[in-house]
Amino acid sequence: MPTRELALQIEEEFKSLSRGLKLFSATFIGGTSVERDLSKLRKHHHMIIGTPGRLMDLANRRSLRLEEISILVLDEFDRMLDMGFVNDIKKMIKLMGRRRQTMLFSATIDKTQQSLIDNILSSPIVIRTSSGNTSSNNVKQDVIRVAPAQDKFNLLLNLLDDKSFEKVLIFAETKRLVDRVSKRLNRSGIPSEQIHGNKSQNYRCKALDKFKKGKVQVLVATDVAARGIDVTDITHVINYQLPLSYESYIHRIGRTGRAGKIGKAFTFVDAA
Repeated sequence: MPTRELALQIEEEFKSLSRGLKLFSATFIGGTSVERDLSKLRKHHHMIIGTPGRLMDLANRRSLRLEEISILVLDEFDRMLDMGFVNDIKKMIKLMGRRRQTMLFSATIDKTQQSLIDNILSSPIVIRTSSGNTSSNNVKQDVIRVAPAQDKFNLLLNLLDDKSFEKVLIFAETKRLVDRVSKRLNRSGIPSEQIHGNKSQNYRCKALDKFKKGKVQVLVATDVAARGIDVTDITHVINYQLPLSYESYIHRIGRTGRAGKIGKAFTFVDAA
């Protein structure tokens, strides 16, 4: 899968589902001790969970023997097959000579990747629970137009003053802006944490845990928090900046309105 948070979440789910069944898993992600990973690989595991960079690092060290793995699952596969990950994925697939089954999961589909998918899969069965290009009916969406003279941050504060904004996930495109917005929220008396690629894995885990437990009202993040992260009862998603793609928008707003509940998504748009 593409993000560390998603990898850790999947490991947690697997352990809860397999309790008492003597099935063992190990997770390998960036930002953690390589030596500890090498030690974990000396034990037998039924399932290996990880992000591509760390998995390929371990494979290149000959500590992770991908040729012994027969089932490959790519979660958020449209992200996994884009320019950031696709070379590592191709290398992994080439090493998996005993691969018997491959499964690809994603909420959205990038049609430009079809030829690549055809090279990975052979006569696949396709199961759709949605069209792959629409949002959930449980998410009510709205646009907030920001006039040139308006202060976007003050508009954000006015939104958060509403008591219905109990657990809010705010997205920005850059790490610097995520830092700035989170710090300004805290100075304004609104408990906030932040997640982006420059934060240590330990910090990211603690920030996400605080948000899950309701210790902070707001989590400000880049798109590392847009895919697969399952935090219950997020009441609102706010796009402080427009996402770079429609697929990113769908994944972002999909963090609310889950498990049959209604959520709301607001997107700030600069008015002409």
